[in-house]
Amino acid sequence: MKNREIFDGDKAAPARRSRPVQVADQIKDWVVEQGLRMGDRLPSEAELIARFAMSKGTIREAMRILEAQGLVKTRTGPGGGSFVHEVSGERARALLGNYFYFRDLTLKDIYQMRRLLEPELVASLAGTLTAEQLAELETVIASYDAPSVTVDEEREQHVASLRFHQLLAGFARNELLGFVIGFMAQILSDLTVYRHLYAPPNRELWQRGRAFQLELVEALRMGDADRARQVMADHMATAESLMEGQEALMLKRFLTP
Repeated sequence: MKNREIFDGDKAAPARRSRPVQVADQIKDWVVEQGLRMGDRLPSEAELIARFAMSKGTIREAMRILEAQGLVKTRTGPGGGSFVHEVSGERARALLGNYFYFRDLTLKDIYQMRRLLEPELVASLAGTLTAEQLAELETVIASYDAPSVTVDEEREQHVASLRFHQLLAGFARNELLGFVIGFMAQILSDLTVYRHLYAPPNRELWQRGRAFQLELVEALRMGDADRARQVMADHMATAESLMEGQEALMLKRFLTP
């Protein structure tokens, strides 16, 4: 409990937090202390009222908070009740994406992180991937084996090429590293679509990006961590430069009467 308070800055000032929020945190602490896992049943409302010495209204609001956070799932009917629920990676990325929605993230912001983290990710994966995992990566690359001929096809290829990086992130042994890299690939994919950075089609971006990815898969297959790290570093530097050029072209087209 002491460690939790050290890492949770809000708990240092409980006066600023509503009672239901404080109770929701107490319930989370209790769940961890009891070693409960996803799918385990939580105590009934009456038991929670007695355990935490709070009113029915406070307990219900605390449970609504936990359900909104995705940590509790309520089922009605026979066998119903409240159960421990695990936040999915997809939901966590969506919630984090909402945080950045009104912030002016730039390509440089995203690539600053990608250039630091993705080379280390692939270096850690070299020689560890199964034949099936390598085949998954090759299948994604095969989905854009020819340059696009339309703007719609270009958009689909951009999204697919970032799916390659999300797949790599999913293979990470370090879950935090994998989550952060997968999230960056997702927000870059979203940014590419809503800023129309896929238009007009860019043959050089397709050609060089695909070549880097093919070389990377081979380095991963051969277990060459140094080569994998360097290929990804070159891939990120090239992609950043070409994407910034794409963005500049889009802005020019937008501002030209």
